Amino acid sequence: MSSQRDVVIVDGVRTPFVKAGSQFKDIHAADLGKDALKELIARTNLDVKLIDEVIIGNTGTPADAVNISRVIALNSGVPKEVSAYSVHRNCASALESIADGFDKIRSGTVDVVIAGGSESMSNMPLLFSKEFTDVFAKVMSAKSFPEKLQLLSQLKLAYLKPVISIVVGLTDPFCGLNMGQTAEILAREFEISREEQDKFALGSHRKAVAAMEKGLLAQEITPVFLPPKYENIIKDDIGPRKDQSMEMLAKLKPYFDKKYGSITVGNACPLTDGAAMVLMMSRERAQSIGYKPLGTMRSYAFAGIEPERMGLGPALATPLALKRAGLKLKDMGLVELNEAFAAQVIACEKAFSSKKFSKDRLNSEEATGDLNPEILNVNGGAVALGHPVGATGTRLVLTLLKEMNRRNVQFGLATLCIGGGQGGAIVVERES
Repeated sequence: MSSQRDVVIVDGVRTPFVKAGSQFKDIHAADLGKDALKELIARTNLDVKLIDEVIIGNTGTPADAVNISRVIALNSGVPKEVSAYSVHRNCASALESIADGFDKIRSGTVDVVIAGGSESMSNMPLLFSKEFTDVFAKVMSAKSFPEKLQLLSQLKLAYLKPVISIVVGLTDPFCGLNMGQTAEILAREFEISREEQDKFALGSHRKAVAAMEKGLLAQEITPVFLPPKYENIIKDDIGPRKDQSMEMLAKLKPYFDKKYGSITVGNACPLTDGAAMVLMMSRERAQSIGYKPLGTMRSYAFAGIEPERMGLGPALATPLALKRAGLKLKDMGLVELNEAFAAQVIACEKAFSSKKFSKDRLNSEEATGDLNPEILNVNGGAVALGHPVGATGTRLVLTLLKEMNRRNVQFGLATLCIGGGQGGAIVVERES
């Protein structure tokens, strides 16, 4: 039964997702977010004075836009009187923005929220070593030129070796493993072969290419003009490969465990730049304006797991979100499960259907259920499209709702693993 305090998602839009270091390398994360938000406002013909809150996820935290949500909001024409804040839950930052919006609207605190995420993995900086910064700080505070020279003489060439922030950021501080190494653990524990992973990756590319050729992904994308002259334009995702084949994937060497591993750059998601935004409202407010929403948000959940098995997060968060929605996995007509790694998705599929996993991890005698591969990531996933960590959660929900409306599907699930050992999930219902 519907309620006036139901939380609906009116519409959404995203930029193309582009491999880091390529076409978007000169675009600030705040500008990517601005492109997406301005287009969302235009498509929905939204009176910006109605916005109560702007909540945007980001993980890179640019030094010149620490509260990137506020920067994006103001640059998009949102009135200065409207508050804005940024959220950070690693890979689920943009999912967190939607969850926050849900709670604020459902409680009656606000009626209109912009939620989303933006990330420029191209612009995550190189950092100086601690030794260099210590010497440099002393030089800056020295009172005489001779003293400065004496301190500068303490510099060693080794101090100039940069710290690559993105590598540090993708390495878990608790277990000391990077994200790819955690996927290797799942591949071994769930006995997932290299061939299985490559086959899954190939399927992701083929589905994404097919969706692009049908114009399906274009329905959620706003083109981006490239600086500095803004003459060239990117209209589509740059990642899906039409010529991808099992033979090409088989030639790639393991990247994270070069001797015994099976995770390669071909069956893992690439580093990516992109942004995505959605407009959320109470049902009462949406009806009063005359909007026909894409869907209603039924529930969400986050759950934790040991960091070295972070990829299993969806297998823990999904049952909780389904329980809160009063639904089962078998009720889902479509599922978007983020493809951080092919092995990680396959491991989640196996965990969903395992009674032992449910008993050991969920204290339940029943398995979550079998995930039908025919309804999973039907337009491709992050292996092909990419994973701009601060924006992906919104992209999952947006892609899911658009496809649910095309297929006349009632219920859908968006879920993803989270670096640091968590999982997030959202259950939505298409508006009838």
